[in-house]
Amino acid sequence: MHRALGAAECAWGSREHHLLTVPPGFKKGVDFAPEDHPAPAPGLLSLSRLLEPLDLGGGDEDESEAVGQPGGPRRDTASASPCSAPLARASSLENLVLQEASTAVAPPEPPKPPPQEQWAIPVDVTSPVDDFYRLIPQPAFRWAFEPDVFQKQAILHLERHDSVFVAAHTSAGKTVVAEYAIALAQKHMTRTIYTSPIKALSNQKFRDFRNTFGDVGLLTGDVQLHPEASCLIMTTEILRSMLYSGSDVIRDLEWVIFDEVHYINDAERGVVWEEVLIMLPDHVSIILLSATVPNALEFADWIGRLKRRQIYVISTVARPVPLEHHLFTGNSPKTQGELFLLLDSRGTFHTKGYYAAVEARKERMSKHAQTFGAKQPTHQGGPAQDRGVYLSLLASLRTRAQLPVVVFTFSRGRCDEQASGLTSLDLTTSSEKSEIHLFLQRCLARLRGSDRQLPQVLHMSELLHRGLGVHHSGILPILKEIVEMLFSRGLVKVLFATETFAMGVNMPARTVVFDSTRKHDGSTFRDLLPGEYVQMAGRAGRRGLDPTGTVILLCKGRVPEMADLHRMMMGKPSQLQSQFRLTYTMILNLLRVDALRVEDMMKRSFSEFPSRKDSKAHEQTLAELTKRLGALEEPDVTGQLADLLEYYSYGEELTETRSLIQRRIIGSVNGLKSLSAGRVVIVKNQKHRNALGVILQVSSSSTSRVFTTLVLCDKPMSEDPQERGPASLVVPYPDDLVGFKLFLPEGPCGHTVAKLQPGDVAAITTKVLRLNGEKILEDFSKRQQPKFKKEPPSAATTTAVQELLRLAQAHPAGPPTLDPVNDLQLKDVSVVEAGLRVRKLEELIRGAQCVHSLRFPAQYLKLRERMQIQEEMERLRFLLSDQSLLLLPEYHQRVEVLRTLGYVDEVGTVKLAGQVACAMSSHELLLTELMFDNALSALRPEEIAALLSGLVCQSPGDPSDQLPSTLKQGVERVRAVAKRIGEVQVACGLNQTVEEFVGQLNFGLVEVVYEWARGMPFSELAGLSGTPEGLVVRCIQRLAEMCRSLRGAARLVGEPVLGAKMETAATLLRRDIVFAASLYTQ
Repeated sequence: MHRALGAAECAWGSREHHLLTVPPGFKKGVDFAPEDHPAPAPGLLSLSRLLEPLDLGGGDEDESEAVGQPGGPRRDTASASPCSAPLARASSLENLVLQEASTAVAPPEPPKPPPQEQWAIPVDVTSPVDDFYRLIPQPAFRWAFEPDVFQKQAILHLERHDSVFVAAHTSAGKTVVAEYAIALAQKHMTRTIYTSPIKALSNQKFRDFRNTFGDVGLLTGDVQLHPEASCLIMTTEILRSMLYSGSDVIRDLEWVIFDEVHYINDAERGVVWEEVLIMLPDHVSIILLSATVPNALEFADWIGRLKRRQIYVISTVARPVPLEHHLFTGNSPKTQGELFLLLDSRGTFHTKGYYAAVEARKERMSKHAQTFGAKQPTHQGGPAQDRGVYLSLLASLRTRAQLPVVVFTFSRGRCDEQASGLTSLDLTTSSEKSEIHLFLQRCLARLRGSDRQLPQVLHMSELLHRGLGVHHSGILPILKEIVEMLFSRGLVKVLFATETFAMGVNMPARTVVFDSTRKHDGSTFRDLLPGEYVQMAGRAGRRGLDPTGTVILLCKGRVPEMADLHRMMMGKPSQLQSQFRLTYTMILNLLRVDALRVEDMMKRSFSEFPSRKDSKAHEQTLAELTKRLGALEEPDVTGQLADLLEYYSYGEELTETRSLIQRRIIGSVNGLKSLSAGRVVIVKNQKHRNALGVILQVSSSSTSRVFTTLVLCDKPMSEDPQERGPASLVVPYPDDLVGFKLFLPEGPCGHTVAKLQPGDVAAITTKVLRLNGEKILEDFSKRQQPKFKKEPPSAATTTAVQELLRLAQAHPAGPPTLDPVNDLQLKDVSVVEAGLRVRKLEELIRGAQCVHSLRFPAQYLKLRERMQIQEEMERLRFLLSDQSLLLLPEYHQRVEVLRTLGYVDEVGTVKLAGQVACAMSSHELLLTELMFDNALSALRPEEIAALLSGLVCQSPGDPSDQLPSTLKQGVERVRAVAKRIGEVQVACGLNQTVEEFVGQLNFGLVEVVYEWARGMPFSELAGLSGTPEGLVVRCIQRLAEMCRSLRGAARLVGEPVLGAKMETAATLLRRDIVFAASLYTQ
């Protein structure tokens, strides 16, 4: 029985249900079920009881006692409880034959499904864990500080081999959980994989974990260091490749740590996280580390159902260092004090500070108008204005000892401009300058001479000596690492960075500044989302050094709207959302194996979770309905009742066809116009069956229209429709089906006011009443109050009710309704055809013979009950089947593309071309087609590399006019092959146009790559393209990975010549500064 961890009486010893009986990677194991021994007779001693208090393991005398090292100081195992102290192997154990239960501690297996299938278990992080060291007397790892409550809760669950989801703010200490898992795996002699979304973060974690644990390896696209280590750091894509290829590493795996889980929202790469989570073996425990997200429980529930094990959700919104948020409106030394508190460390929003900032800004603009005329300053300002703002801000921060500062700027160009505009600043001391100089010399010494003289290297060196730094994707990787390391040492005082700096290792600053609160996300220019703002703002405040962190928003132009600021600072962060999509590589890899079908992958995705989480309940309901159906008596459909089944079917079809027409009417402009105040309608929903009503008021929302309607009902109207008798018990005769058979009160006529959705309007009549809707609503609202409950209706209400009752009595089958074609001018062919079908069905229903039988009512009810059960069973079967999958149509279309191109045969067997495509990490179809078309074989290695750059280049652009003719022809050939593939996709039904498919290719760096492969120094490449150096390096690095993939594919198809050329191409690319080893791995 599990209680809240942290309680003194935690059921730590209840582990018999959590033991693995088969070790990971083995086919056979040991049964740990207790043997059913008879109880010893009175007076006899049990050998196992005598042995129980003895320490048979002997302990490990060599274990380290150093603080901060795995193992930590050993305690006396005899004083620990038997259930929490692991028992080491001893030869004497083999001699024990009489045991009441196994005393060996094995890794526990996933718990059995809880009774109510609660897979996501929230953990209370407000309760202190006072008995932490009693529960874990010998921790696998010790820190120089006392862990926080949420960290202790997570560690307790790791000791039980539970999977955890830890959601906390930036710099809160989530890495502590990862470190303990690594130490625990080393203690168990198993393996841990730590995955990160980006290679740079992998490199940083490799250094940190290697310094702590020693036995750590790194696997990225271009680096393999110590792949045999017990802890492997890698990107999520590498882990996916391992899972698809069945790597031996997975067999010994105990933990997989997913850092920055909120990266699953990335539209391009989020699918990789889902693939990995779906394919991970069940014996692997999962640790998810994320920023705070509102749907952590939902995400954990998905993983729990996927793995059939509980996921413990440990979420905290507490910050180790509280934040204070300010608005800054200054732009000169005189105004450097214009700093206004907007949100304090307790989370209180200060409107007074906001209005003070607005007034300060207005005063500035007024003075500007008096001096320069009415023309207002621009919103963002130019370099000169930016320089004034930053000089005044940094002077203020320096005076108040609030450096270092990270300035988040959402443009690479503006980062460079702002840093370059502050070269007059000098923020470092002479000793700091000396330390920076020596560090730069040591790091740059690994570069060739010309690379050390690159303009970006020289400029960055000058900035760093002054305490300034720049960090974005356009900076050379080695320079970014230098900036990061100097910043972590406190030698970079002002860092201009894009938001990627907010992701990853703990590099807090004293202050964070937002250059703007708006960014361009690739498609639109928008305000920052709450999650984005919180992630970046979380870099403010250094734990143990600063009482609070300072966040400053620059108001260069107008002050942002208060509502926008409130939403950004205090709104909910973005939810974790599925970005699952089908790729050809995924389909081909899954078609090659029998373990998992593509349909199963789709079914288990997070996108399908809302519709699949009730599958077990659906199965149970289906079983119950099957049993009910079997117990039902068959209706008699002989003799005069021979057409009973047709009569029922006609009635159902008539109802559905009328509903379709009504939806089209309400969806039309004229239909909505007709639904105005005073219009008489027929209402049909759960509370009203064909009741007349009159619209009093129409209101519109962002999603739909609401019709406030006065409706006839019995007096007094029951709120529970079941108390009035369900409409389903009414046996419909032809007049009931063809007409509406209006509701008529059985006693005194009552009325109610209902808010109707468009679907509640069964028909729109031709009748319009003159009435005062506002007076009727006021009267009805007044009489809902207890004080006026017994007052009679007003004259306006009474008149309207009487008129509705008169219409109902005069037209029992309903008043005339608006004709969709003649009255509402709906000329849609489908509406006309539906109207004709309605008239045909009405004719068939009127001609039915079964209604003349005396046995018709009883047999009809029997038939309807049977048909309704069968329909519900069909609905449940559909929900449980593959046919309900959202992506199933696209899957069939993509398989048809593969079949058309010859990658799979008619029965789905992967052919040679499909096997080649599996070896590609991206652009699998295009690369395979280029290989099989011999488009690359005749080219030289440098020419192949240049052409393939169009597949990995992220900077849009056209090829240079100076290209050799061979490359120009090659570019056109690649585009032609891409166009052919795009045309096949369109022909097979995929909605990506040919232009969109071909538009993925960017040949702007063809000349740059060509010259680089021919040996041109990097310093000379700058003149060939305006692309930032960092993006050029990234392109060449990705290109080298692609060349290695093609080399393997060429060997697979027996093309040694092409394989040799790809090997040469990769070698030509891998040189100098582009492939300088990461400083974190040295």
